[in-house]
Amino acid sequence: MAQFSYRARRRSGEVVQGVLEVTDRAAALMQIERLGLFPVAVEAAKGGAAAVPADKQPANRKEAFAAMLPPTLRQAFLRKRKPKLQELATFTQQLGNLLQAGMPLTVALNSMTHLESKGISSEVSRQLKQEVMEGKSLSDAMARQPLIFSELYVNMVKAGEQSGSLVEVLRRMADHFERFAEVQSKFSSALVYPAFVAAVGIGIIIFFMTYMLPKFMSMFENMEMQLPMTTQLLVQASDLFTGYWWLIVLMIVAGFILFKRFQATEAGKRKIDEWKMNAPVFGKVMKLNLYGQFARTLSTLLENGVPVLTALKITEQVLPNRVIKEAIAKTRDAVTDGKTLAQPLAQSKIFPQLMVDLVKIGEETGDVPGALKNVADTYENELSIALRVMTNMIEPVLIVAMALGVGFLLLSVLSAMFSLISNVGGSMTR
Repeated sequence: MAQFSYRARRRSGEVVQGVLEVTDRAAALMQIERLGLFPVAVEAAKGGAAAVPADKQPANRKEAFAAMLPPTLRQAFLRKRKPKLQELATFTQQLGNLLQAGMPLTVALNSMTHLESKGISSEVSRQLKQEVMEGKSLSDAMARQPLIFSELYVNMVKAGEQSGSLVEVLRRMADHFERFAEVQSKFSSALVYPAFVAAVGIGIIIFFMTYMLPKFMSMFENMEMQLPMTTQLLVQASDLFTGYWWLIVLMIVAGFILFKRFQATEAGKRKIDEWKMNAPVFGKVMKLNLYGQFARTLSTLLENGVPVLTALKITEQVLPNRVIKEAIAKTRDAVTDGKTLAQPLAQSKIFPQLMVDLVKIGEETGDVPGALKNVADTYENELSIALRVMTNMIEPVLIVAMALGVGFLLLSVLSAMFSLISNVGGSMTR
């Protein structure tokens, strides 16, 4: 057993001190909670042999391995990254389930340190628990970790705390992130196959032009014969690839750097986002995705009691497209001046008339969150259809492009072979 001295607060705010003899620091914290106190500081008592605190023990193999590294390497190894939507949904669902089961918040957060949440380390839950035990609200504790918990997340939790419906808010957020993760998955799935086919096709052509064709054309070096035009074009292209590959690489790198510099400017970002929205086929998919994100995010915030101006501000920050951001900012300014939500949405000329009409109906019936949810469902369903159409259009285009490329290579080679055979046959007859 070890001795721990503690300072804690009663519900009235009075600070009390004492010493506990328990197995470790975690047991001391539990004992203090059972006494109805809020711990402020818990330390090993002088002269007492304290066990290793449970909240300092490695929670998984990664942390155990990091504990053996030098401090500088340990920090790099345990460096936090922004979690994926599905990882955030899993974390939120787990916390909501624990609170739904009747666990106090600190006990639930302590349990979260032992649950495997991919993408969100147990250290996050441990820090949240510590700050909540020090008297902070959960939303304030989450606000101190902006890489993990976005402003949308923090404001939703704050609204849940103020309304006394934190569990329901967490469940809604988990559903919200799962829906967004599903949309992202559909995007990725729609682009994986075309990207794979294009990469394989380009790789085959480059391999043929730089390796196979020079070997094949060595057969014609000592022969005085006129090569077909297609073969000459192919040879010149092969010479360009093999002799000036460094120049091609340099041009690609220079183009990439210039594009990144252009993209780094505000005007460049806006122009690129505008191109994305107006691009053939892909532009429709991009618009449907943005409309669905806007409606789903704003609906979730309003449904959980976040004020409309705050909800619009958070939605503006969440969406990645500059054109949509500007439209939302103008809408927020108009709502601040007393206008309804539907009016500035219509005036922006960015949002479709269907969205404007449904929002207007929602304002008239007093159910804007429900109207926005219907809008989100509508555009998410349309997005699924548009993604299938885009994939079905891209696949035949890639196949035709591959067929033309390979056909040109075969035509060039076979034309040279036929010319060679004709010359050999003519020489034999003479």
